[in-house]
Amino acid sequence: MTADPPWWPPRRRSPAARRAEADSDADGRIVLPVRRSAPPLRQVGLRIAVALAVLLATTLIVWLDRAGYRDTVGDGVSLLDAAYYATVTLSTTGYGDITPVSDGARLVNILVITPLRVVFLIILVGTTLEVLAERTRRQWRIERWRAAVREHAVIVGYGTKGRSAVQTLLGQGVARESIVVVDPQRRVIEQATQDGLVGVVGDATRTETLVRAELARAAWVVVAPERDDTAVLVTLTVRQLNKGATVVAAVREDENAPLLRQSGADVVVTSSSSAGRLLGMSMLSPHAGAVMEDLLTYGQGLDVVERPVTGAESGRSPRECADLVVAVLRGRRLLNFAEPEAAVLQATDRVITIQRSEPGPEGAGPGGRGVAPRRR
Repeated sequence: MTADPPWWPPRRRSPAARRAEADSDADGRIVLPVRRSAPPLRQVGLRIAVALAVLLATTLIVWLDRAGYRDTVGDGVSLLDAAYYATVTLSTTGYGDITPVSDGARLVNILVITPLRVVFLIILVGTTLEVLAERTRRQWRIERWRAAVREHAVIVGYGTKGRSAVQTLLGQGVARESIVVVDPQRRVIEQATQDGLVGVVGDATRTETLVRAELARAAWVVVAPERDDTAVLVTLTVRQLNKGATVVAAVREDENAPLLRQSGADVVVTSSSSAGRLLGMSMLSPHAGAVMEDLLTYGQGLDVVERPVTGAESGRSPRECADLVVAVLRGRRLLNFAEPEAAVLQATDRVITIQRSEPGPEGAGPGGRGVAPRRR
């Protein structure tokens, strides 16, 4: 049986099989937002300093009470003997060649040196325990995230386009916990986690990678890889896993846009031609170009916002709305505000409006309003 070529769409597998494969190596693929801590060298240096301090303190205690100790050689306990005794005692080696014989020395061993021995052992095994605890804690965080995440946004590609899409989503009130970044480069995912986002390392054209991102429960998907052919394969894979999410894809060339729409993308943005149109408009009318740039930059000046029709607006003309209505979304039809069918607003309509920027708190939506995902 011959293997499929690399460009062939992924084979259909059962959800259970996809989940099992995704869970098998999820530890190294899912990267949650980092929690800032001291640099590793600083942590190790601090532990070494504490261990040396405990060793020196124990040596000093034994040497000051050297009369209460007996050396099998019989020549007394010197400072070197005290350091030797402290070392073998704290490391629990205990050769027995130097022993406490007086009541005071034994009492000091019980009340002082034994607690110091415990502290010393904790320092020695602390790194191993911390690694095990961190791994357990990380796995627990991943499982908790998996159980809670739904109706989220998946951003495929964290380059310039992906980062700009994330900034716009954050500006529109989408919470950082509701954004998952997928990229094949680990350093890019680490940057995303530094920005407070959940990241998944892997090839988004492969089903198991998108399963790790819980794409089946996502509400939005932004497809913004570096290559147009990759964007087509990613869109096909996304639609295999999720039929209802809103998929927005970016391509460089206009000729590839129809192929992406056929692959299942709801909206296709051609980056090169869009930039060219903006450049031409700005050359002929710098002010018009500035207005378009303002509309494309969320949270500054004027914003383009989609919202439902309010009860007071139902049955009235779009021109009577408080903000400027440029289009009406009726079912799956997008009507220009000047079309006769859009002359009267219906209660089930949604309107595309231009509003003054009123950024609300993150996660609360524009102007403090919550953002509700729209499923197809």
